[in-house]
Formats: sequence, structure tokens, C-alpha cells
Amino acid sequence: MHTQRAKYKLGQVVRHRRHPFRGVVFDVDPEFSNTDEWYESIPEESRPAKEQPFYHLLAENDQSFYVAYVSEQNLVADYSGEPVDHPDIPDLFGQFNDGSYEPHFQMN
Repeated sequence: MHTQRAKYKLGQVVRHRRHPFRGVVFDVDPEFSNTDEWYESIPEESRPAKEQPFYHLLAENDQSFYVAYVSEQNLVADYSGEPVDHPDIPDLFGQFNDGSYEPHFQMN
């Protein structure tokens, strides 16, 4: 039985450890739950373990906005205090306070 808890919460702003992007957590998988094709596309030397939380992010970089799927080991909390400008944020979240957005929905 999987008992690991997610380090980051819904609405929290995080950044990637190695790549220049940041995003807002909008969903969490307790462990890898994407396709084998997606997993195999990651270079073997940097492929994360599947047995850890994976986060769905509304992400942004200097060029674009997109949805990212990132392992917990590759994320760090973003303490910049700056909001993320992804255009889908208002669909899922409300106010931005203290580095996090308030979700528009209730969690189970």
C-alpha cells in the first residue's frame, strides 16, 4: 500500500529543479500515472523513479504556457511571491496569497 504524502499542495507555485519553468499544482498522482511512451521519452540517465508523487502543473516559461507532468524529485517550492500568468488559472483558482492560489473546488 502506498503511504507517501505529497510534498506540494493544490494551488502552490513550484519551479522545476533543472528546467527554467514554474507552475501551479492543479492535481497530484500518488505515483506515476502517465503512459509508458511518455516515461520512455525521458533520457534514461534523468528518468525519475515512478514510486513518488507526480504533479500536474499549469506551467509557464519565457516563451509559452502549457500543462506539465513532473515528479516530486524535480520540483522545488517557488518563494518569489510572484503569481503565475497561465491563462487557465482563473478556471481553477481564485485569489493568490502567500505563494499559493485558493482552489475553486473542494478536495476529497
